[in-house]
Amino acid sequence: MRKRTLVLLGLACVAAMTLNGLGQQSANQPLADEVIAMVKAQWAAEMKDPTNVAEQMKNIADDYTEFNGDYATRLEGKALSMRLAEAGAGSSTKSVAGEMANPKVQVYNGDVAILSYNYVGLLKDKDGKTEPSRAKSTRVYVKQNGKWMLVHANFAPDPLPK
Repeated sequence: MRKRTLVLLGLACVAAMTLNGLGQQSANQPLADEVIAMVKAQWAAEMKDPTNVAEQMKNIADDYTEFNGDYATRLEGKALSMRLAEAGAGSSTKSVAGEMANPKVQVYNGDVAILSYNYVGLLKDKDGKTEPSRAKSTRVYVKQNGKWMLVHANFAPDPLPK
């Protein structure tokens, strides 16, 4: 009888933990959707007007840091990222499409969100030639004064399989 009670108690604990996890996931879904929508709005702003860097970076914290495939070191601060983006805004190659494949948002305490995804996009040069753009991306957001702010990102190359 004691063994049966322990088994039933164990099953009840597992069921409670599973239901709690499912409830937590659904409770965080609106936050996850908000973070994903913010990234997609940033991409849309870049495609609409590549020179409006302020609009593209309005949700980036002043102490933002970034790793990417173009530089061997961590980029420090929003100001540096803005200067680099402004310098590249006049490029003849434009992003014409961008999609998030396999997005996953992990929310912690309702004020930290980690978004990871595969970026798939299309670049077009001044002659109309297109080429795919691919990356493995992670973005870390923190809610500051009621607003999600990007505090760190890692944009890694995603080479074609050989």
